[in-house]
Amino acid sequence: MSDDFKSFRCQSGFSSPPCYAAEVAPDYFDPLAVDPEQARDVARWRKAERARLRAARLALSVAERKEIGEALTGHLRQVLQDRFGGAQGKVFSAYWPIKGEPDLRPLMAELHKAGITVALPLVETRAAPLTFRRWTPETRMVRGDWNIPVPPSDATVVTPDIALAPLVGWTAEGYRLGYGGGYFDRTLAVLKPKPFVVGIGFQEARLQTIYPQPHDIPLDLIVTENGVQAIRDVV
Repeated sequence: MSDDFKSFRCQSGFSSPPCYAAEVAPDYFDPLAVDPEQARDVARWRKAERARLRAARLALSVAERKEIGEALTGHLRQVLQDRFGGAQGKVFSAYWPIKGEPDLRPLMAELHKAGITVALPLVETRAAPLTFRRWTPETRMVRGDWNIPVPPSDATVVTPDIALAPLVGWTAEGYRLGYGGGYFDRTLAVLKPKPFVVGIGFQEARLQTIYPQPHDIPLDLIVTENGVQAIRDVV
């Protein structure tokens, strides 16, 4: 085992005494130099971080979540205005909040009222890219994978111009720690043209690194209740 790999194991918290990822420089991990043992360690570290971050956000009170959701709505409204002129003529993909995620459904209804096409992602086929179906406030939702409410099968399938990606964790370089299914990365790899992707997360969920793997695709923008936190590209 190389000294670099031993150092990685210590910094990832997989040795004794444990070290912590927050102490590791974000560019320490070379995504092109992956070996199976290292990848397994990264996967274990990510699993532990997901559990920690999800527990922290579920511990928030209803009032705190509402305040964060309202702050995020305001920042997103400004992002759409500044970058897309309000997003008129665009297809905007949001998400249905689960597991303590910020609730942006009021913004979805607001955008629909303004004449913007709003969509929601769903798993139509396991281990395949996501499908996006049009949503309106009148849409009669059905239960999809993991019991997440989704538009029914007769809803119009669309391709988003702008897509929100819920975050469990995030980095200043625009990398996303999700739920581990790989659906967003898989989708972004095949969508043509690629949508402008905005990660939505909590400020306290910032990580120094997620130890990027070759399949990890950085997002274009990350927004928290404190505002825009990471910008990868300029529209």
